[in-house]
Amino acid sequence: MIKVLLADDQALVRAGFHALLNRAEDIEVIGEAADGVEAVELARRTKPDVVLMDVRMPRLDGIAATAELCADPQLAGTRVIVITTFELEYVHSALRAGASGFLLKDVEPEELRRAVRVVAGGEALLAPSVTRRLIAEFTRRARSAEQEGRLTLLTEREREVVALVGKGLSNDELAGELFISPATAKTHVSHAMTKLGARDRAQLVVFAYDSGLV
Repeated sequence: MIKVLLADDQALVRAGFHALLNRAEDIEVIGEAADGVEAVELARRTKPDVVLMDVRMPRLDGIAATAELCADPQLAGTRVIVITTFELEYVHSALRAGASGFLLKDVEPEELRRAVRVVAGGEALLAPSVTRRLIAEFTRRARSAEQEGRLTLLTEREREVVALVGKGLSNDELAGELFISPATAKTHVSHAMTKLGARDRAQLVVFAYDSGLV
């Protein structure tokens, strides 16, 4: 059973998401928070698998709350999906804070449930429309010396793998692209995450764009 915590300052939004998620046999909503402070406190008590986090909330916004959750070693197994009306700067901030993905508030019910399952399974959730806008934005930004230095930590094969992860490829797709087994692809991804200190694939995507691999 995938345990989900909802964090949104609008009670109607929480009620809607709650009803949609509880229709799935493998998903259970274990709590609701009306602001970022409450979300962090509740997450530490309940240890959810996934937090659906609104951006604009009182006391502590969703980006700051995400950063707190993702920095807490006791919540290493908790993943955050940021819910937004899609403002690009929030997406950048959310990914850098440690979010594993983001959704629009008008998401379709089945897409919402699929997103929870994908992120709970350790994958990043980057919709194609979001990814295209991210690419456009990152290509306008200069590559930092810090990111260039971190590139030297990776082998040539690991750089290829991170670049493909940045383009949204799954492990099976990586394997097909590089003519290796899915298990080997998974190992390369894991090694790259360890070397770069990435929490999950979403942070590999950020690194891929920041460093110029994509």
